[in-house]
Amino acid sequence: MKTKLYFMMVIALGIFSIAAQKSVTADDILGTWKYQISDVPPEYESGFFTFEQKDNKTVGYVGDTQKQEMKELTVATDKVTFSTESDQGVFKYNLALKGDTLTGMISSQYGDFPIKAVKEAKK
Repeated sequence: MKTKLYFMMVIALGIFSIAAQKSVTADDILGTWKYQISDVPPEYESGFFTFEQKDNKTVGYVGDTQKQEMKELTVATDKVTFSTESDQGVFKYNLALKGDTLTGMISSQYGDFPIKAVKEAKK
């Protein structure tokens, strides 16, 4: 009987701790993020993501002066995914959000490249 009670308490605590975890919302992503990409030519190594609310929808851009719109932007649980298109092709971003850091990969016709972005402090 004690074993069964102990087992039920462990399950209840596990469920409570999962429910208590803060889920990521679109508001968590809003702002400017400075990114670094590994294993690419120097002119592509760094830049900025900007995420904002527009007409009750989260939208995003890559770049600071020449902004490319993020297509198929999805923010769910702790994942952020989107793609961009340019003369160089289609680039698919698959990122994990943890606090003020995004980490993941960019996939393209040139290969897969690690990326890390850190949220800039509000000015």
